[in-house]
Amino acid sequence: MSSSPQIRTSIRVPRAHLEGNHPTVLRLPNGQNVGGNLQVISLTGGLVSLPKPVVEGSQVKMIFLTGTGAVLGGAEMLPPVNAGQQPFRFVALAPDDHRRIGALVGKESIRKEFEQPWMEKLRAASAKQEEPRRWRPLLAAAVGALMISLAAAAYLLHFRVHIGLLKQIGF
Repeated sequence: MSSSPQIRTSIRVPRAHLEGNHPTVLRLPNGQNVGGNLQVISLTGGLVSLPKPVVEGSQVKMIFLTGTGAVLGGAEMLPPVNAGQQPFRFVALAPDDHRRIGALVGKESIRKEFEQPWMEKLRAASAKQEEPRRWRPLLAAAVGALMISLAAAAYLLHFRVHIGLLKQIGF
């Protein structure tokens, strides 16, 4: 897992306010699992409703489902908003999970951040394939000339053999 980039700007990170039930499970440092419901998600963290708050500063493992698959990441629990809601921030998130959250939030920059190097390699490879190969027409012309020469030589040899035969029979 890679560390989640910590954005320290005055610009608020886009977030998705989730409707309905989005179950999430927190694995606490002592190994205990706590079930909750994910309410808000962003690229840097979110808000989860829990039966009772988790100790502020606890490093937990968190898993929840998105439309594009499961997300598993490390999170730090922040001070509870009230008895049933507690924010968290991601401290470790794999690139695929980061992308899934980006798709959920609708943030286009995440796609660019992780797919840009791959797309550049693909474009470079495609450009190489589209370059005209100047040697191909020359090779085709050389092979064509060779074939014509061989056909002409075979014809002349065949013709010469026939003339020799005609002379032998006295024609």
